[in-house]
Amino acid sequence: HYFIQSNLRMARNKSDILKLFKDSNESGKPLKICAPMVRYSSLPFRHLVKLYKCELTFTHMMLADCFTKAQNARDADFQHCSSDSPLIAQFASSDPEHFANAAKLISPYVDGVDLNCGCPQRWAIKEGIGACMCKNPDLISKIVRRCRDVNPELLISVKVRILDTIEETVSLAKAIEDAGASFITVHGRTIKERNVTPHYDFVAAIKNNVKIPVVHNGGVYCPADLTPACQKTGADGVMCAQGLLNNPALFAGYHQTPKQCVQDWVNIALSFGTTFVTFKHHLVFMLENVLPKHEKKVFNNLPTFPAVLEYLDINFGIRYQNKIPS
Repeated sequence: HYFIQSNLRMARNKSDILKLFKDSNESGKPLKICAPMVRYSSLPFRHLVKLYKCELTFTHMMLADCFTKAQNARDADFQHCSSDSPLIAQFASSDPEHFANAAKLISPYVDGVDLNCGCPQRWAIKEGIGACMCKNPDLISKIVRRCRDVNPELLISVKVRILDTIEETVSLAKAIEDAGASFITVHGRTIKERNVTPHYDFVAAIKNNVKIPVVHNGGVYCPADLTPACQKTGADGVMCAQGLLNNPALFAGYHQTPKQCVQDWVNIALSFGTTFVTFKHHLVFMLENVLPKHEKKVFNNLPTFPAVLEYLDINFGIRYQNKIPS
């Protein structure tokens, strides 16, 4: 049974994330991190990937101004439980006070906060948040410094995309370090690039010019991608998004989602009261490389919890032992 706490009342012991980086370095392996993903970095999914050697998770991107203004926004955006650790809460903001105050509100329940400067979506750019902020290192620095002033003991990270040149990108990273960030995550693509090979040399250049831990993000879709990403960048950690959606057991070395992982998702998701849309979306991702094309069409058209669970039982022997949602 899993206990969900969604209204920011239950503080917990902190995990030392910088020590996690240190321990990983000493073991010669990168820290394995699940990326913040809109709609998908929910409490149940964070719990699932941690069963399969994911060492650090992020919440989805939350809007700092909304989070600070309304309790209902906080309840809707953030759910956690006592075992949901290590965890970093990610916020998008272009306002130093909003980010600092959101960090203060959430700090008892997470192990750190992250400033999103990597989201390339049009609505975010229009609002002046996300990846467009990488062109304004001074603003990012002000946000980090103000958050550090208000929350002196809190771990603060920043997630960025690369700029057009290595020199610009390194300058951005050094500004973030100088502002007091604890570590930096670098998506090795520009704001305009999609599904291209990441620019590992940009990430390597950052690693060679800063002292804080550097996390590489981008281009890790299977276990075989981990080693090249680390070797080419020298990064202290590797962050994965789509690869973990398709295979939550990727960090444990599985090349496609194992049956037990699907069973675990069913048990965890339904115990947490996950909505049908989210429950099924994750299964669609997990079974992408498992089901043949004609079976994918059948599965995608299943309309209810009972229909999906019957399909999983008949085809995989996966069952849910408790009461099935309607």
